[in-house]
Amino acid sequence: MPVLVITGTGTEVGKTVTTAAVAAAAVTAGRSVAVLKAAQTGVRPDERGDAQEVARLAGAVTTAEVARYPEPLAPATAARRAGLAPVRPHEIAEAAAKLATEHELVLVEGAGGLLVRFDDAGGTLADAAELMAAPVLVVASAGLGTLNTTELTARELRRRRLDLLGVVIGSWPEAPDLASRCNVADLPDVAAAPLLGAVPAGAGALAPADFRAGAPGWLAPRLFGTWDADGFRGRETP
Repeated sequence: MPVLVITGTGTEVGKTVTTAAVAAAAVTAGRSVAVLKAAQTGVRPDERGDAQEVARLAGAVTTAEVARYPEPLAPATAARRAGLAPVRPHEIAEAAAKLATEHELVLVEGAGGLLVRFDDAGGTLADAAELMAAPVLVVASAGLGTLNTTELTARELRRRRLDLLGVVIGSWPEAPDLASRCNVADLPDVAAAPLLGAVPAGAGALAPADFRAGAPGWLAPRLFGTWDADGFRGRETP
């Protein structure tokens, strides 16, 4: 798995913190890791973007961006409004391939969900994943409404014959409600893919050393961690 694409079922589902957790767990396991942000929006040139936030939390990782736009909009819209060149799927694939020549694992973090448009031709992260022949990890929210968006994302991946590695809950609440606890069992069913972790809510606010120490325990072995899905399900399912 030299390249792993990480997408979300929407915005604010914990995608960047999950990317950081995978990076931290992989580094702890002895892998050399690069993080590529396909399109960074809503950040000025002098501000820290998502890839830099991953590095702050995860430690010794290489970071790169394909493009950056100042307004917090979909990449195609943000590029058009800024008068800047859009990101093309082949540029994402080429950047990831270059990083893969020098790293054992390249994490490609998308912007928003799987089908958010990068350019006016309709290019998406799914198109980039196809070009890279890379597996995709889906980050989902915990609560009510997540089953629909997760199944829609999974269906689109299957329609494109892309490999859905699994689902990670990007922000698991300290006191989960009934819907969240039921979703532990239902998410792998609707996605037809395994649940590969649950990142605690607020993990991104931890001190970097504490984040790195905790990350392997939030993720399954396929993501370089020690998290046990059966144990978690038995503890959280009502």
